[in-house]
Amino acid sequence: MTLGTLVWLFIAGFAAWYWWRAKAIKDSVLTAARRYCKSMDVLLLDDAVYLRGLWFKRDQNGRIRVWRRFLFDFATTGEERYTGRIIMLGPNILHMELEPHRF
Repeated sequence: MTLGTLVWLFIAGFAAWYWWRAKAIKDSVLTAARRYCKSMDVLLLDDAVYLRGLWFKRDQNGRIRVWRRFLFDFATTGEERYTGRIIMLGPNILHMELEPHRF
């Protein structure tokens, strides 16, 4: 086995690990979005969340963590779509909010 082959195997393994980890995070955010929408008495549309921001920031302890911003669509009456936001820092959800909407 050559060094080039080992490098490609490492890259493929890292890509598989990253995809698996990103999917797990997205699933947990989707579950949180469902609960939040239910508590706010709105309807989560498309049963999906979308990653719209990725950055590195420090947490309260000064450690560098991955900062993520997810968006999702919701409706109150089924006629108009609104956007909700979920902010994560590392494995923790920092903030959830809904766009101003009609009841």
